Amino acid sequence: MTREILVVLHSGRATNRRTAAAVAHRLAAADVRLRVLGEEWAEVQDGDLPTALTPRIVEGRPGCAEGAEVVLVLGGDGTLLRAAEMARPVGVPLLGVNLGRVGFLAETEQESLDEALDAVVEGSYSVEERMTIDAVARSNGDVIARTWALNEATVEKSSRERILEVVLEVDGRPVSAFGCDGVLCATPTGSTAYAFSAGGPLVWPQVEALLLVPSNAHALFARPMVIAPDSEVAVEVDPTGPPAVLECDGRRTFALPPGSRVELARGDNPVRMVRLDGQPFADRLVRKFDLPVRGWRGAPGTPH
Repeated sequence: MTREILVVLHSGRATNRRTAAAVAHRLAAADVRLRVLGEEWAEVQDGDLPTALTPRIVEGRPGCAEGAEVVLVLGGDGTLLRAAEMARPVGVPLLGVNLGRVGFLAETEQESLDEALDAVVEGSYSVEERMTIDAVARSNGDVIARTWALNEATVEKSSRERILEVVLEVDGRPVSAFGCDGVLCATPTGSTAYAFSAGGPLVWPQVEALLLVPSNAHALFARPMVIAPDSEVAVEVDPTGPPAVLECDGRRTFALPPGSRVELARGDNPVRMVRLDGQPFADRLVRKFDLPVRGWRGAPGTPH
């Protein structure tokens, strides 16, 4: 049976398209077939592959990764979040190769692509699970949206003119009420994304927790909170105020009428991510954010 790997590509750059063609040839040489999205592969236009290993075209929908060994993501964080929609329902792990700028979710950089492909071909990688968030929005008791997030789910005002008034609830009890631009509920994976920009803490991926981060809140008590991973959170929108929106990972958006309630909890299905070298998260922070570490000496006898 032919092995298959789904490739999800940011095809907007010529260099990315050339990289995808090179990946197809490298994997074909190892008797591995690509599964690709038609609109992306049409831009790659590489027909110089063995007939038996011609990439198989699939529709980019949730679950289209079923049966693939890995989803190989060639792009940045936005491309990986898009690929997560295809992989999460069927538990296929994601391997991100950063072809963008920061690419915090990516496991490796373009210069290490050959080593990453070798690991995939040889099966010499590990897989870790990342927490997700399930979100349910209700209006007048009726469910108006069900969705999920890998990074964060946010309840935000839908217009600039008016402040969004919300009440926060944790485990069935009110915690605080204030006016704001929005409230973020983030995973540890998402702590380096929107939540970080809004003033939230960085959380190591191995930590199981949910983050609540108010955005531009008008209140004395509106600090970020780190809560138990199995806690249940709700954000209630003032019934006399403006409407809002629920947005997940910047990809799924739902309108929230005044008086809506958004319930947030740990997701039933995690996102699985490929790990190649076990690089410490601290090293990734330093590299991605270009953090100053000059002067560090480390413990005696520790190799630098």
